[in-house]
Amino acid sequence: MRGLVIKSTGSSYLVRTDDGAVQECRIKGSFRIKGIKSTNPVAVGDYVGFQQAQEGIPAYITSIEERRNYIVRRSSNLSKQSHILACNLDLCLLVVTVSHPETSPVFIDRFLASAQAYRIPVNIVINKQDLLDGPGMSVAKEWMELYRNIGYDCILCDSLHGSIDAISALLKDKVTLISGNSGVGKSTLVNRLVPDLKQRTAAVSEKHDTGMHTTTFSEMFQLADGGWIIDSPGVKGFGTFDMGVHEVSHYFPEIFSAQSKCRYQDCTHTCEPGCAVLEAVEQGSISVSRYNSYLSILEDMDEGKYRKL
Repeated sequence: MRGLVIKSTGSSYLVRTDDGAVQECRIKGSFRIKGIKSTNPVAVGDYVGFQQAQEGIPAYITSIEERRNYIVRRSSNLSKQSHILACNLDLCLLVVTVSHPETSPVFIDRFLASAQAYRIPVNIVINKQDLLDGPGMSVAKEWMELYRNIGYDCILCDSLHGSIDAISALLKDKVTLISGNSGVGKSTLVNRLVPDLKQRTAAVSEKHDTGMHTTTFSEMFQLADGGWIIDSPGVKGFGTFDMGVHEVSHYFPEIFSAQSKCRYQDCTHTCEPGCAVLEAVEQGSISVSRYNSYLSILEDMDEGKYRKL
């Protein structure tokens, strides 16, 4: 039998067959070590083959079809392994907030770089517009200008009370991952997109101004007008995985564009003479925040000190 993985709990999976039936499946222990270097060898969005349940024997996933793409981060507990957030995506919605809680620009840039590595388009949703004061709105506008200038569409919204028509239009007939830190309003947005769903939500911690985990497992939901969304647990940090030192710049469009003018072909854009990227940062055509995010990814692979501006 063939089906689409629509939910993963880590120990079991819900698989939807082509005729709409849903089967709970497991994987055998040996399945985990067949060349798959991730904490979750099967992920939401995977198309799999499975053996139907028999009397006293649960259904088992037996194969995974080749993935078109996936988005992956370094596992928080096992630094040498990755964790796949979702597979076979048409789009990612990265939900961020200026405050309550504050999303770090480094987190944004790490996510964008990882998606760029697998050629997955990302739209940035700056949520909780209703909570923005004057300085907060200025930051939101700065983010929108920065990311739009390097090719990422941005939407400013209030997912709790405001219009989400622009977001709904983006998702039609696509498979979309909704991701971001805990507390930024992902589940609230999912509830607006799929009104009968009633995903659990929670207020941001007043003491620490951080989000509370309400989504425990990744799960895929069908949209009434066509398409699927994947609601995923909140992510505190985003460790990049399996990027070579000279590949990182490829995933920052403005750095990749500038590096053709560097004096050395193998320039790492950290301290070399004649580096066009460093010059662009100093002149302001590449933002300091984006450059420092680039350096932070290099530091994942090398503990040496880099020039930070």
